[in-house]
Amino acid sequence: MITPTFGALRSQLLDAAAALADGPDALAGILSGIVDDVDRALAEPLEIFPVCHHSPASAMAMARRLRDKQPKVIYLELCEDMTPLLTELRNCRLPVAVQAFASELDGFPQDWAPLSVVAPITEASAEYQAIAYALDTPGVELVLVDRSTDHVFQWQPRKDEAAEPAEPGVEPVEDADLHGDAVGVEIGDLRPRFAELEQHLLHHGKVRHWSEWWDQYVEQPLGDADYDTYRQVMVLIGSLFRRLAPGARDRVTSDEERERYMWTRMRRHLAASGVSAADTLYVCGAFHAASHVDEFGLHGADTYEISPRTATKWHYGLIPSSHSSIEAQFGLASGSVSIAAAVFAKSLTRTGVVPYRLEGQQGRASAKKKAKPVPPVSPQSQQVADRLSGFLARPPVLDTLDEDELLGWSVEIVRLARRNGYLASTADAIAVFETSILLAGMRGRARPTPYDFQDAAVTCIEKESVPGRRDVRRLCEIMLGGDRIGQVGYESLPPLARDVHDRLAPLGLKLEQRGVQRALLDIAGDPVLGRCSDLLWILRHLLPKGAARPIMGERRLGHRAIQESWDLALGTHSRELIELGYEGITVEQVLEQRLRRAVWGPQATAAVALGAVEDATLYLRSRRFADELGARAVDLLAAERTVDDAPDVLRRARRLLAHYRATEPVLPAWLEAFVKAGYAHYCTLLPNAFVEEETGTRQVAAMLGFLFSMESLALSLGCDRAQLELAMAQSHPTTPGKTALLWAAQHQLGVLSRGELRERCTSLLDNPLVLPAYPQYLSGFVQALEPVPALAGFVVEAISQAFGRLPDAVLLPWLPTLITTLRKEGGDHVGLLVREAGRVFPGDLPALDAWTPPWSAAAVEPATIGVHGQSGPVAALLAAHPAPTDALAALLGCDGAWEPMTADSATGPVHELLARYPETAAALAMATGVG
Repeated sequence: MITPTFGALRSQLLDAAAALADGPDALAGILSGIVDDVDRALAEPLEIFPVCHHSPASAMAMARRLRDKQPKVIYLELCEDMTPLLTELRNCRLPVAVQAFASELDGFPQDWAPLSVVAPITEASAEYQAIAYALDTPGVELVLVDRSTDHVFQWQPRKDEAAEPAEPGVEPVEDADLHGDAVGVEIGDLRPRFAELEQHLLHHGKVRHWSEWWDQYVEQPLGDADYDTYRQVMVLIGSLFRRLAPGARDRVTSDEERERYMWTRMRRHLAASGVSAADTLYVCGAFHAASHVDEFGLHGADTYEISPRTATKWHYGLIPSSHSSIEAQFGLASGSVSIAAAVFAKSLTRTGVVPYRLEGQQGRASAKKKAKPVPPVSPQSQQVADRLSGFLARPPVLDTLDEDELLGWSVEIVRLARRNGYLASTADAIAVFETSILLAGMRGRARPTPYDFQDAAVTCIEKESVPGRRDVRRLCEIMLGGDRIGQVGYESLPPLARDVHDRLAPLGLKLEQRGVQRALLDIAGDPVLGRCSDLLWILRHLLPKGAARPIMGERRLGHRAIQESWDLALGTHSRELIELGYEGITVEQVLEQRLRRAVWGPQATAAVALGAVEDATLYLRSRRFADELGARAVDLLAAERTVDDAPDVLRRARRLLAHYRATEPVLPAWLEAFVKAGYAHYCTLLPNAFVEEETGTRQVAAMLGFLFSMESLALSLGCDRAQLELAMAQSHPTTPGKTALLWAAQHQLGVLSRGELRERCTSLLDNPLVLPAYPQYLSGFVQALEPVPALAGFVVEAISQAFGRLPDAVLLPWLPTLITTLRKEGGDHVGLLVREAGRVFPGDLPALDAWTPPWSAAAVEPATIGVHGQSGPVAALLAAHPAPTDALAALLGCDGAWEPMTADSATGPVHELLARYPETAAALAMATGVG
């Protein structure tokens, strides 16, 4: 029922609407509806306290009202499942954020993972005053009544909606990402949802952004207002913004759902506890105070059904927050939260109001001044008076200029600017002082606000460029309050984070501090530091790049460092460390779970499984877990139908094989099975890989590398070499690169001799139609160094032949193609080619003039293969069985005949040395008993 409290105000607004328009229209309905909303909210038996988040006026009014009313139950607009975390706030330094986190989803789309919800809490906020009062006052109950974090995502549209953008033209500042990509929840999201209305207010208010308008036209007038005036004005603003939101229907619908939820929870709690409504206080955003839902009030409809939560398992904790991260997440102007904190501190000093603070709160001493006890006053004991009419009709109160304060700001900003590289002087301080007064006068205020001062400082000090890391606007924010960054106390950390701090205690560092700290580990001198090293390498694997960065030392298979140095920034990345605590009790458990999920996930491949085996061996040193992951790698390899990951499989398999051969007496069973499966698998896929366009030359080279490098082990395990020979016989590539790979593989199998390879390359150079594709052939030969590294000399020969034979008219056009092709596909083998070229070519220019390439016709002369006077058992064996030597000579392209071996043809440096000093040989013969 509407009371006549605001009847006079309603009549004035309707008359004004009629005067502005030809007759009753929507304007009259809106103005009358706003008054009705205020009347309805104030007439509710359960006292509604409307707030705006991070509002000093709301915090001041809350502190006053709590001391006056002393309620027994406080209903707070915050996710109801975050209640247990609020007691941990006393172990933290504000600002911090209450977080709910879920990585394993059940009932939500998997591409949403991980889900994260944060609710930032600052000292200059009304909700913190309510929380501190409730937790430190005996007999007071704090009840969170907003929907749970699970419902936050249940009600979220299936298409992911980004957070509100920051103010236009505002650059992101440092430490603005402490919340990551979490969904932000705040009390009192009070901002026009009608863009034209906001632009109208900013234009006529002569301000740049919404935060400045709010400070000028709401914060300052309400800073010293009485409670009734504050309450009525806040509901009025909430109703105005609610009714002027034609384009935000989806958001209004979500807000109405929240309001039904909260009123249903409050009525159920009152019915269950038996507490009188006169002893309660409902703290909610001003937008919700002007609610229109049927469930509004203690006598509202009781038909709303709360949907059950999903089976998603949520984890809860506290993470550090900062003023800049709050501004970035909720679309506030840069510096607005810091300025609000400074205004709140100044208001406390001016008014003498004693705020509520949790006992033992970090960074704050216990309040020495105690407020005088005030007899509780119930809102029903006095008639609510109309304060809106006088407030709206009263002209703005112009604060007098505080010259000392403005002068102090001007001097301090010049000092900070000089420290940050600006060429500022006393003249700039005077200019900032005068310009601040000028700007305030142009904007209709006698006392410059921090925003006027910011604009004046930028105008007078900042020149064409910023000499340092911070601009003048950022320096003003630092000077006026700074980007205060919160800290979660040790007692409030999850078990994993506390375990990390405990295990890294031998380093002697203050890990909770922000910034980079250097840790020096003498592992050989202090074995305890070896365990710290193990933990740091795991943290490097799990946390972002800058959290733990090794400066000296490395961790690879078969290597243990004796000294290491690290740059640690765990305090800066405490949010990520805390979120690890939602996944397990220790970092080892988290790493094992992540490796297991990666290997058994839908996107798992054999290369991923081998990488997991390597990580388990490096960081966990668990042979059991490595064998489990290795067995999974065998299954994944057998199920693959593509060879896209063949290079990674080859590289990791070689590394693991070398490690186990060096450290274990026998190879693991899974690795032997992997080699057998890989040999058969790649033999089967090789013919198709040679002809498929989707398969690159690098992948085919990796397949051949696996087959040739693992061949001896595979054959010893029972594989059949005929598989490889049949696969090669069935391979018929059509591209130049793969054709060169096939030739190299045939050479490795003994099908092609090096001379035949040389003849084929020569024929390519002689064919003008093939010359444009010759770089692709060379790229294929370079890739062939993976399976056949002995071809390095031949590749150098092929490239040298091209540069030596082709004229410039032919060479220069395809030279860019050759360079780009080799860089793209043969970058890993360039070092091998350079070393081989350095071995073949002479090292100085004079020698180059007389140098003859070893592959030229002049250098390859028929040679006679013989023992050349050498004697001994080896020479006798070769002479007795010349067939293997003749076959090898034919393979290498050498011709010659055997010379007869004589017994007295012992020559050479060894025989000459023994003939010159026979005493040594005689003594050795006597010692060994040789006659």
